[in-house]
Amino acid sequence: MKLLIITNNPDRASFRQRIGVYLDILQANGVDCEVVRLPCGSLGRWKLFRRAREFDGVFLHKKGMNPFDALWLRKYSSRIIYNFDDAVMYSDKSPERYSRSHFVPFRRSVRLADLVIAGSSYLAEHARRFNSNVEVLPIGLRISDYAVHCPARADDKIRLVWIGSRSTLSYLEEIRPAIRQIGSRFDNVILRIIGDDFLELDNVAVEKRLWSMDTRGIELATSDIGLAPLPDNRFTRGKCSFKVLEYSAAGLPVIASPVGTNCEYVKEGATGFLAANTRQWVDRMIQLIESPQLRKQMAQEGQAWAKNFDVSVIGTRLCKLIAGCLQNPGVI
Repeated sequence: MKLLIITNNPDRASFRQRIGVYLDILQANGVDCEVVRLPCGSLGRWKLFRRAREFDGVFLHKKGMNPFDALWLRKYSSRIIYNFDDAVMYSDKSPERYSRSHFVPFRRSVRLADLVIAGSSYLAEHARRFNSNVEVLPIGLRISDYAVHCPARADDKIRLVWIGSRSTLSYLEEIRPAIRQIGSRFDNVILRIIGDDFLELDNVAVEKRLWSMDTRGIELATSDIGLAPLPDNRFTRGKCSFKVLEYSAAGLPVIASPVGTNCEYVKEGATGFLAANTRQWVDRMIQLIESPQLRKQMAQEGQAWAKNFDVSVIGTRLCKLIAGCLQNPGVI
């Protein structure tokens, strides 16, 4: 089987986590993939869509189609799979307002597809309004990237950790008051930020670590408590909780906002806690800071739980979905 994978940017984390990590698995299962960046110009796009005739199907990653692109892609493609793992039908800046520029292209792409693969049940519900053939496939990660052997640390510091990009740093700002309260109570707590931008705190030391594919595993594994705050709105409910799975895979207890798939991927009281307000964030951080045994117990539970999302597991499901669509139209 030959699959043409079209994306706006194959270098983005979204593509890497949703498609890139599975390319070898797809190849091993008889799906030959060609990844192509969607051209900016209409002529370039038309030429690309014409090439779809050479493939058994097209895998469209997260891209909302304009009318002309949709027309040509459908004309030249035998099968189309649309994949998305963000609430692309809403604006992240004004999620509670209707955004025609987000919603209409999303609807068009969903209607266009023979199969829609959504990252969560919340996203799937939106897609099912326009397409009856929608499957939920959680995000996956390579567990081995986080199985890092760490020698005992020489200091007695407790490291809270947040991993993310500049675009989501504002989510960490949501719990600044809680972290400040922790800093007032404990003098051995450090906030480690792994990303491409950072914030400062007046009473908690901040360790700034530039995100790197090679070092993110050890930076997480040498931390103590993973933080996953999220505001609650229509856009963030579509988040697929990748950082929660990273924390668990790295052997960290997790504290997360009860938003989106955080509620599914944090096993309350077993792999971590859900915290809905500042008081709960402070209480849960104190509980974990003061109990090394609880951190260890949750770490072990989390690592066992994260194995359910290993790329070998999710990748096998992805292969079956793709093969089912390309080989047996209408049968998944």
